[in-house]
Amino acid sequence: MSDHLPLHITFIIGCTGCGKGSLGRELAKRVNGEILSADSMKVYRGMDIGVAKPDIEARQGVPHHLFDVVDPWAEYSVAQFVSNAETVGRDIQGRGKRIVAVGGTALYIKSLSEGLFEGPSANADIRSKLAGRAENEGLSVLHRELSAIDAEAAERIHPNDQRRIVRALEVYELTGQPITTLQTQWDQERTKHRCRFIGLRRSLEDQNHRTNRRVKRLIEMGWVDEVKRLLADDRGWSTSARQALGYPELVEHVGGKLSLEDAVEKIKISTRRFAKSQRTWFKRFRDATWIDLGPDDRASDVANRIMEDRVL
Repeated sequence: MSDHLPLHITFIIGCTGCGKGSLGRELAKRVNGEILSADSMKVYRGMDIGVAKPDIEARQGVPHHLFDVVDPWAEYSVAQFVSNAETVGRDIQGRGKRIVAVGGTALYIKSLSEGLFEGPSANADIRSKLAGRAENEGLSVLHRELSAIDAEAAERIHPNDQRRIVRALEVYELTGQPITTLQTQWDQERTKHRCRFIGLRRSLEDQNHRTNRRVKRLIEMGWVDEVKRLLADDRGWSTSARQALGYPELVEHVGGKLSLEDAVEKIKISTRRFAKSQRTWFKRFRDATWIDLGPDDRASDVANRIMEDRVL
């Protein structure tokens, strides 16, 4: 397949833990599709429990792509994701299959569907300076600075996401303009591929209940041991991988700075804050078909409804 031909991609989007993966697999079975992950943390090998990768049983019958792409000591950029996703997508489409992209990393979804944000090139000196400040003063200080110059970016970027906080401050220092202003190129109804967006929404009460239950389940599955193993690896743990949701809190716990109970509570708060930032990002997907889910809705029933209504 030519590299210049557009891909036909169905995106399943929504807040973390809302049920995207289960629905994506159900839909893929019905349309002869394969799953393309649009999750910035499922790319890392060895980070399985905390990022909630589906187990082998769940993946049976539906091929999943862009899991376990790089080692946890490596950095992975949005540009690498877009390149990998397009390569995989052409292979899927070339075999007569449907591409079902599932994930909650809005920057990945935007960049794949519309093209990469054409911001200024990285500046090593500025990045080094900001990284040093994050280490010495705390990342929260940088996030507050971002709030002062670009409140919209600060709202959608998680306070633990050092890479994107640093990038936003770097862009401002290089251009004198907030990154949100420059990213308006993404809001001009342009698309790189032929995309359809199906969004999942839950009530705040239901979403919070699912978050609490999810965190409890991941801890019971051995999330703390996973963090210990990652920290013990002499090859290190990259800044981007280490910032995955919930991992910074468990690093503090393993280091003796937090009790497990306090770490769990902080993870729940952090996850709720992240979901809020996701909702802000997803407002940019104006053409999305949003489906409101109830606590008892099963993925198979929702998939049936989507097929009956010809949303897909």
